[in-house]
Amino acid sequence: MASFSDPARLWGNGIERVIEEAYRQFFRTRIIDGKIMNIRLPFAENHERSTLIEANWDFVGGGKGSPETLWPIIEEILDSDDFQLYINALSSGRETVFIFDIPQQKWSTSTDLFDIARMKAGSYRGLPHRPYVLTSGRGATEIDVYNYLYCIGHVGIDCSGFVWHILTYIGRQGGIDLGRILSPFLGVPRGADPALYAGTSFFNSRISQIIAVNDEIRNLRPADIILFMGPTGAMAHAAIIQSIDLNKGIIRYLQSTDEAPLLERGVHESFIYFDPARPYVSLKYPSLHWTQKRFAPFPGEIDSPFSDDGERYRAYSELGGGRVVRIRALVPVIDRMGGL
Repeated sequence: MASFSDPARLWGNGIERVIEEAYRQFFRTRIIDGKIMNIRLPFAENHERSTLIEANWDFVGGGKGSPETLWPIIEEILDSDDFQLYINALSSGRETVFIFDIPQQKWSTSTDLFDIARMKAGSYRGLPHRPYVLTSGRGATEIDVYNYLYCIGHVGIDCSGFVWHILTYIGRQGGIDLGRILSPFLGVPRGADPALYAGTSFFNSRISQIIAVNDEIRNLRPADIILFMGPTGAMAHAAIIQSIDLNKGIIRYLQSTDEAPLLERGVHESFIYFDPARPYVSLKYPSLHWTQKRFAPFPGEIDSPFSDDGERYRAYSELGGGRVVRIRALVPVIDRMGGL
């Protein structure tokens, strides 16, 4: 616990520690249902689930809120009467199907044996805006808390919002206001929050503040942004490198996504293992081991088309595939902090 509480014990006093400090702001420890739980900020989707209904719904802050603004809201949610009713329902002692109505921010339950049997048999009845979740009735878990915050609380951070927070934190530690520097490139109206405009498309833009990085491992640095391409040729996901250990052959990167194992949905760490004797290979090299597996956000939904992040990064090679970029304004800051 002491090493976790002090990032410098693991990462020293360089850029890796600064990124780790920013990352840990997305986690809180709380006692829920008599258990000590590590609560992470959920992922905030960008209307991916609203395709079957006419009305859209928004996450708090448009998925771009900072931990400073989101945690007080989460605390209110976890202290609410409705959340306590939800916890009580999870402790009924009976298997229960929870039905989340995301647009209406409501939940209901079913203990019908037929509904439970269908869930166990893999006959999923949920829809993107109405996920179904089978629970044991033996009390709340961190997975259940995530489901409530995501489906009912509409609170979380999307991938580019997460990356933006890490980058701006680095800037503040280095004495620069990244939002002010990049606002002219982002097209931010006077008085608006730059975070709302710093989407994945911005990180993939060809403006002078975005530096394209040859994605051979030896060229990578902490705070570089990994971009994952979507089927249209536009970048669909962003993550940020926290550290590169050229001696042990490990890249640690951080991201916010819900296509992950249930306990990792939201903000989490991921790893790439490589041969230290071959630092000249590209991130697209097939033999690299990307540990981050990709799953449907809720069991029973359609799985991700990619088995892991490596497959996703290599995807759509005919359109260019994934790429790595860095922010020009942060280069001198990272140099001073010691980025590798």
